[in-house]
Amino acid sequence: MDTSRLVQERVHKYYWEHDYNCATTALMILSEKFGIRIEPQAYDAALGMHGAGEYGAQCGLVEGGLMFLGIAGRKTGIADDEIINACRDFAAEFEDRFGSLLCRILRPEGFRPENPPHICEALTCRAILFIMNFVSDLLSREET
Repeated sequence: MDTSRLVQERVHKYYWEHDYNCATTALMILSEKFGIRIEPQAYDAALGMHGAGEYGAQCGLVEGGLMFLGIAGRKTGIADDEIINACRDFAAEFEDRFGSLLCRILRPEGFRPENPPHICEALTCRAILFIMNFVSDLLSREET
C-alpha cells in the first residue's frame, strides 16, 4: 500500500472509529511509519492538542509534528540543538505550506456545534504526509 493511501486509511479510522484528535492521530501514524514507539504519556499529553482544547491556538498537527521530531531525534541520536533547529525549520515550512500554524486559521469554521465532526480530515492527511517527508529528510541528513 502506498504511503498516501495508508495515511488516508489511518486518519479516517482514527478519527471516525476512535475519535482521536489530530495531534494523537499524527503521532500514531508517524510512530507506525518510522517504527518508533511512542510512550503512552505522550498520547496523554496530546489529548488537548487540537487547537489548545478547541480554543483555536496552535494546530495539533503542528504540535504532533513537533513532538515527533523530538521523540525521533532523541531516539536516533540527533543532537538537541539540531532537533531544536529542525523544530524551527518545521514550523516555518509548515506555515509556508499551509498558511498558518494556528487552528483558528487552518480551521476557520472554528469548533461550533453545527460543524460536522472531523472537518479537518483532508488537511490532516496532507499535513501528515508533509510531516513524514520532513522527518525523512531530517533522518536521512543525519545518516550521512
